[in-house]
Amino acid sequence: MTMLTFKNIIEQSAEKFPLNVALTKIDGEAISYATFYNRVQTVIQFLKDRGIVPKDKVALLSENMPNWGIAYFAVTAMGAIIVPILPDFHASEVQHILRHSRCKAVFVSARHLDTIREGSYEAIHTIIRLDDLNLTEENVRKDVLADILEWGDQEIQRIKHAAKQIAGKEDKSEYRVQEDDVAAIIYTSGTTGHSKGVMLSHKNILSDALSTKSIIELTPDDRLLSILPLAHTYECTIGFITPLMHGCSIYYLDKVPTPRILALALEKVKPTIMLSVPLVIEKIYKTRILPEFRKNKIIQTLYKLPFIRRRLNAIAGQKMMKLFGGSLRFFGIGGASLAPDVERFLIEAHFPYAIGYGLTETAPLVAGAGPDIIRFRSTGPVLDGVEIKIVRPHPKSGEGEILVRGPNVMKGYYNDPDLTKEVLDEEGWFHTGDLGIFDSDHFLYIRGRSKNMIVGPSGENIYPEQIEAILSEFDCIEESLVHEENSQLIAHVNLNYELIDQRFGVTRMTNQAMREKIEELLEDIRQRLNERVASYARVKKIVEETEPFKKTPTHKIKRYLYLNQ
Repeated sequence: MTMLTFKNIIEQSAEKFPLNVALTKIDGEAISYATFYNRVQTVIQFLKDRGIVPKDKVALLSENMPNWGIAYFAVTAMGAIIVPILPDFHASEVQHILRHSRCKAVFVSARHLDTIREGSYEAIHTIIRLDDLNLTEENVRKDVLADILEWGDQEIQRIKHAAKQIAGKEDKSEYRVQEDDVAAIIYTSGTTGHSKGVMLSHKNILSDALSTKSIIELTPDDRLLSILPLAHTYECTIGFITPLMHGCSIYYLDKVPTPRILALALEKVKPTIMLSVPLVIEKIYKTRILPEFRKNKIIQTLYKLPFIRRRLNAIAGQKMMKLFGGSLRFFGIGGASLAPDVERFLIEAHFPYAIGYGLTETAPLVAGAGPDIIRFRSTGPVLDGVEIKIVRPHPKSGEGEILVRGPNVMKGYYNDPDLTKEVLDEEGWFHTGDLGIFDSDHFLYIRGRSKNMIVGPSGENIYPEQIEAILSEFDCIEESLVHEENSQLIAHVNLNYELIDQRFGVTRMTNQAMREKIEELLEDIRQRLNERVASYARVKKIVEETEPFKKTPTHKIKRYLYLNQ
């Protein structure tokens, strides 16, 4: 079997699919696999000329574009370490990452160039503009690719000498990248407020990319429309690296994905593959599907009957397939839990959605189900080559912490051996902190985070995520967060004010009257919610959050900001 390194992967793809389109912006230049390979080699030479050697760290800060992929493969294929940074990170967080990782160079788009230049760093000596990356040999010689923060000839010579030492030979020799070499350091901005640098090897990432074949078989005819940030492991591994291993074509938007821009892109590309977070499909359901079923009282009443609901959902599913271009065969959903009512709709609509479970530390996928084997509320079976076990199960429910072991599990947290020891044990098991259970067919069900779990009055396990999932089914609630306060459960909710204005006729009401209506609405929701949960999981109060919840770049609520307010 070929060694799993990015150098080998790009060589194989260029050989197998030279004329296929690899990367392109919509209405932009179509970059073939052969051209992609050649441009990667040019960037590698450029980096070497600037003193970048194997094991050096190189940052990548940009919105999605074909040049992002060229930079990613150039850095990893030469044996250096890529540090992808989510473009939604705050400037101070970006600058901290660059200092902490001691990056020597940065690929950055024009939109984020000021963020880089405003910081102070000891290690960075090269900043490379990504948007207009002109990769001809003539331009490389003229240095039009980059703004160089020169260290001086003496320092550059020192770095080049170090490159020879690492390779163990003179300049003619090339460093042999190994599977277990670190390929990427990915900094997470989690819901707990603690940012960590996850070290992933070539084997970690590429073995995970290969394992997705148990969920979907990709072909060179597949077209993927990329809408999630490439710096996130989910999109990078499954929406970038995996398609490139199979000769697929990846399309990027050249504008912010507003509903109109996205609709035009779907019509042009007619994607067969897409990846999304739950928020995208949940908004489509709440703003475009549900309103159609509530246009009049008759349809609204009929929709409550299961057999009629299934028929109406099937009709809506056909319309939704047309909305997505008509060729979609795989719509992957990950990054957070999907609302139960939305998932039920997708099943009854025969929409080809797929669910996966994973973490940055596992590169990311560990379990998943394709459209053909979806099981309601399950993340599917464990991927080939990966092991999962449930430890310390609850004596009644059987739910316990999920541990993962396999070739996709990270090498550790960068410069943090103590934190690494907390989550990686001596037998190689990664302690996820997530709670779950298997059914009799070994399909995995996620219950929530162990840190979020609340112990009830008689020792019962209460999972806030499950209560939040029920709250999300109320159309006037955009998002929610449940936590414990003085031994009582409190729910914070952000409301859909446009819908509330329509429902109550805001133009005909005073502010005081509107406040009273909202209070009545929240109390009604609380009572209806409590009818659907166990007695020990009943919510005492629902609190309105007038501003949207603060979230991580992957749209998870930063829970720690709202606890014990």
